[in-house]
Amino acid sequence: MASTLRTPPRFVPTLTTVLEIPEEPAIPEPQAAPTPQPDPASAMALPPAAQLSQAEIVSLEEQLLHRVLQRVDLSLEERLSDTVSAAVQHQLDAMVPRLRNEIEAVLRALVIEAMAAELSENTGSTPASGA
Repeated sequence: MASTLRTPPRFVPTLTTVLEIPEEPAIPEPQAAPTPQPDPASAMALPPAAQLSQAEIVSLEEQLLHRVLQRVDLSLEERLSDTVSAAVQHQLDAMVPRLRNEIEAVLRALVIEAMAAELSENTGSTPASGA
């Protein structure tokens, strides 16, 4: 598996802006009737008809988590398979020359031993052709 190396940028611009907060006016404005403050936990910037209960929020979070983990699981299995295959192939490529040398040495020793045993058993015997 070929990986592409990315170099990080040398400079990352910030996306902040300094805001000047005006001072309170010297003359107080007439106060209107106080408006009820929404509960910050349930408001969540949704229109009133779309506000959800705590149980619904937990259920949605669990569904989202489940779907994300399913996607991660599928991608992880595929990528791990590719990575392991590449690592095993790399190891095999490195082992083949050593294995050939070892097998050649073992076969050479076996052939030499077999030839020596055959020659020692048949020394001084007549050739099979009857000459």
